[in-house]
This record gives sequence, structure tokens and C-alpha cells, in this order.
Amino acid sequence: MSDLEITAVEAIPYSIPYRKPLRFASGEVSHAEHVLIRVHTRGGLVGTADAPPRPFTYGETQAGVIAVIESIFAPQIVGVDADRRDVMRKRLHRTVGNPVAKAAIDMAIWDVLGQAWSMPVHRLLGGFTDKLRVSHMLGFDTPEAMVAEANKMRDVYGISTFKVKVGRRPIDADVEVVRALRQTLGDKAELYMDGNRGWSPSEAARALEQLSDCGLTLAEELCPADDVLGRRWLVNHCSVPFIADESVTTPAEVTRELLGGSATAISIKTARSGFSGSEEILHLATGLGVEVVMGNQIDGQLGTACTVAFGAAHEATSGRAGELSNFLDMSDDLLTEPLEIIDGCLTAPTGPGIGVTVDPDKLAHYRTDN
Repeated sequence: MSDLEITAVEAIPYSIPYRKPLRFASGEVSHAEHVLIRVHTRGGLVGTADAPPRPFTYGETQAGVIAVIESIFAPQIVGVDADRRDVMRKRLHRTVGNPVAKAAIDMAIWDVLGQAWSMPVHRLLGGFTDKLRVSHMLGFDTPEAMVAEANKMRDVYGISTFKVKVGRRPIDADVEVVRALRQTLGDKAELYMDGNRGWSPSEAARALEQLSDCGLTLAEELCPADDVLGRRWLVNHCSVPFIADESVTTPAEVTRELLGGSATAISIKTARSGFSGSEEILHLATGLGVEVVMGNQIDGQLGTACTVAFGAAHEATSGRAGELSNFLDMSDDLLTEPLEIIDGCLTAPTGPGIGVTVDPDKLAHYRTDN
């Protein structure tokens, strides 16, 4: 018997309110209703990761994540050594979908391996650097409120890159917001847009034309990938990299969107592809010569620690600011030592594995299964 043999997988639901709801074209989030995943080994190591269900994006719910892990995934990997990652991935992928549940198990296993080998995950994955510049995501609100939030993030945390949620109809409100942000923040701030599939291709083209003098650097999922011909037309006329996000949850989808002309850049989210799947997507994207950005699943600090670990590990993902700050909108968190954004950057935890510890008292307080 090996000390790395997996003996149990826990799926613990919890709920932490946000200070204010984050609103965007495909939905609204007022609570972090996530599932904490723990992978236990015979030698006593416990790997931990977070599963943030997004029913309006991937169809997963909190109850669904727990059910698929307890009834299907845990029985498939209990008894397997944690370093046999491809064996476990093959077994998990017998079940279609469920990207967030699979990703959390994968990252918890990497956490186990980092602890076993006394090395931070960002070093195991590549170790290119140990930090990322931070991009802050601004949800729907009035121009005044969104400008005030951006100013606070710049003044308090040194953040100078902002992802602006757009996709409202008519487009005028979002155009006004972007213009107000550019006027207030000046030319040194980086701004890019994320439509969460909210516009039609023609609406998105009109918004891009009206904002052509605002120096936007990226455009993300402005219209649905299912609008196949319209999306290709829009991307062909877009003067900045067009990021595929919700439409690229697997390497196969990345290939389809890029080779089909429906995207020219890729958002990588460890919350939906884990560390192993994210590596496959990264290598595919860089092999095809397209840019990547580390995305945000409205993560808490545990999920953010995973994102910065992967992003810092590789040259391609560390070149742009990663979306790493929305845990600041939560009223509380589970970690014993909170992450800190200093001078616009977030440093990957230095402890073995993912390098963070869940506070048992906070987990007991916020878990919803007891």
C-alpha cells in the first residue's frame, strides 16, 4: 500500500455572501455557494480545492457537484495513487460535462502531490515566476459606481487593469460606462470588455465602433459562439484579440473556436479545467500562436490561489494581468491567512501544494450541510 493512495473524497457545500451582488449579462451572483473538495490519502495528506458551480454558464449546481462526486467520481478514484493523474483523469472523463467538479478534484490531487514532494504547485507546474499583475472585474452598475470602484482598486491595491462587464441592451449604458472609466482613469489604465454572450454580433460591432477611440485591449464573448456565422464575421472585423471564454471549456472546444475563426485569444480558468486541463489548453493555444489570459470564476481566495499558481507557473499566462481580485467583494473567506494584493500584484503562496489552509471554524460556520 502506498501513502499516496486516495482513501476518500469529501464534498462540502458552503455559502458566503458578497458585499454586493456582481451582475453581468448571463446572470447575477450574490453568494459564493461553492463546494469545498478534500482528497484524503492513506499517508494522512489532504488536498483541498474549490468548486464554484455556475448553472447559468456550465449547468452545474451546488447539489449537482456534490452528487456527481459522491456517487460517481469518488468511487472511481478511491484506491488509486495520487501520482497516477492520467489514470484518474481517464476515469473521470467517462462522465461527460461536470467541468467544475472534475477541475476541483484535479487541483486537490495536485495539492496532495505538492505536499508530498514539499514543493509549491506553481513550481511543480513550471515555476516561471511567483506573481501576477492583477486585473479587477467590474460588474454592471451605474457609471458613477463603476468609476468609484475602479478608483478604489487603483488607490488601495495599485490595480491598473480592469475588465468591464458589458452586454446590456441597449448598448448605450455600457458605452457610457467605458467612456467614463477611460476619462477618469486616463491612458495608463488598461481596459477590456466582457459581454458574457449578451449582445448580437451587430450590437457588439456597433459598440466596438463607438468605443474605437477608448484604447480597449481585448474583447471577450461579446456574442454567443452559437451565432456561428455572425460570430466569425464579428471576430474578423474586431481590431483587438477576441477572447473565447465560456465557449472553450475543453481543448477540443479551443481547437474548434480558433480554427473556425470564432476567437483569436483564450481565457484559461483553473476552476473549470483544473491544472491538468489548463496545461493542455495552454499548450494548444501557444502552439497555435494565440494569446491567453487567466480568467476568474468569481472565485474566493482558495480558487484565486489556484489561478495565480497556474498563471505564475508559465511564461504565456504571466504576460497579462490575471483576473484575481474578486474575492475582495466577499464579506468573508475560508482561509487562515488571507491573500494580499500589493502594488497591483498577487504573489503565489509559498507553502507546499497550493500553499493555503482552510480555517476549520470558518468552514464550520459557513457550511450548509449541518
